[in-house]
Amino acid sequence: MRRLLTICSAIAGFAAFFLLVTASHQEQLHRTLSSDPFASTFSIVGIDPANGDVGVAVQSKFPNVRPIVPWAAAGVGALATQSFVNVSYGAKGLALLRNGARAEEALRILIANDTGREVRQVGIVDTKGNAASWTGKECFEWAGGITGSSSGGKGVIVTGKGFAAQGNTLVGKETVEALAKTFLETKGSLGDKLVAAIVAGGKAGGDRRGEQSAALLVKRKGAGYDGTTDDLIDISIYDHAHPLQELERLYKLHKLYYFRTDATNLTKVDAAICKDLQTIMSNKSYKGFLFYDGVVNGIFDAKTKKALQDFMGWENYDVRVRDDDQIDREVLDDIRKNYSEWRAVKK
Repeated sequence: MRRLLTICSAIAGFAAFFLLVTASHQEQLHRTLSSDPFASTFSIVGIDPANGDVGVAVQSKFPNVRPIVPWAAAGVGALATQSFVNVSYGAKGLALLRNGARAEEALRILIANDTGREVRQVGIVDTKGNAASWTGKECFEWAGGITGSSSGGKGVIVTGKGFAAQGNTLVGKETVEALAKTFLETKGSLGDKLVAAIVAGGKAGGDRRGEQSAALLVKRKGAGYDGTTDDLIDISIYDHAHPLQELERLYKLHKLYYFRTDATNLTKVDAAICKDLQTIMSNKSYKGFLFYDGVVNGIFDAKTKKALQDFMGWENYDVRVRDDDQIDREVLDDIRKNYSEWRAVKK
C-alpha cells in the first residue's frame, strides 16, 4: 500500500510539473504572439552572383510589410523575417553576416537565442550565395521553404545556394515551388527575377487570408539615385487590393525613372526622331511651358539638344539625360506615348 501511495504521489508530482511546464510554454507563446506582428507571408531572398546584388521580394496579408520583413545590405546579404515577426532578426542577421558568418550560421544563432523560434520563419542569403531557411513548428499551415534545390517543412533548417523562398499560412506548397522555379528560370536582373517570382507565387495560391501589402528591396553599392546610397530598388505597397499587380506597375516605373541607360538601348536622334521631339517641345499647351522655340526642321543642333535636356529633367528622366546625339529608346517611347495620350484626351 505504501509503495502504491508513493507511485501515485510521483505521478501526481509529474503531472503537476507537466502542467507547470505546459502553462509556462503557453504563457511564453502568448507573450510572443501578443507582442510580435503576425505577417502571414511569402517571400524570396536572393543574390545575383554576377554583380553581387542582394534583395528581397515579399507579399503579405499585413499592412505596410516593408519596414518589418525585408532586410538587405550591399556587400553583406539579405534576409526576410516573417510569421510572428521578430524584427530584430533583420539588423542582427545582417550584423552576423557582416562579421563573417555564413547564412546558415547566422540563422542558427538567431533562432538559438529566441524562445519564440517555433513561431518564426526566416530566409537568409549571404554574398557567397549560401542560403538558409527556417520554419518554426508552430507556424500556421501551409508553411515551409526551399533554398536552391533543397526543400523542407517545419522544424528544420533548409540550406542551398542562390536564394531562399519561404511562406506560411499559404494555400499550399505550390506557392514556394512557384517562387523557386520562377526565380531560377527568369532571365534578367535580380529585380526582374524577384518580381517575377513573387508574382508567380501569388498566382500559384499565395496567402490563405488574401493580399494586402508587398515590397521589393534590392541593394547595390553606390546604385542609389545620386550614387551616395546603395538603394537600387526600394518599393513599398502599404495597403492595396492587388499589391502584386501594383508592385509590377511600380517596378516598371522605377526602372524608367531610376535606372541608368543600358548602352545597348541607345539610338541616334535622326531627323524623324528630332522632328517628333521638336514638335512636342514646341507645344506650350502640353506642359504649360515652351521648351523649344525654334524651327521644326529635324536638325538636332545645340538649341534642340539643350531643349531636350531641359524637357527630360522636367519629366523626371534625370538619370538618363545625355550630352550627345543619342537618346534612350525607353525614354523616347515614353515621351511619345505620353504625348499621344495627351493629344487623344484634348481632341
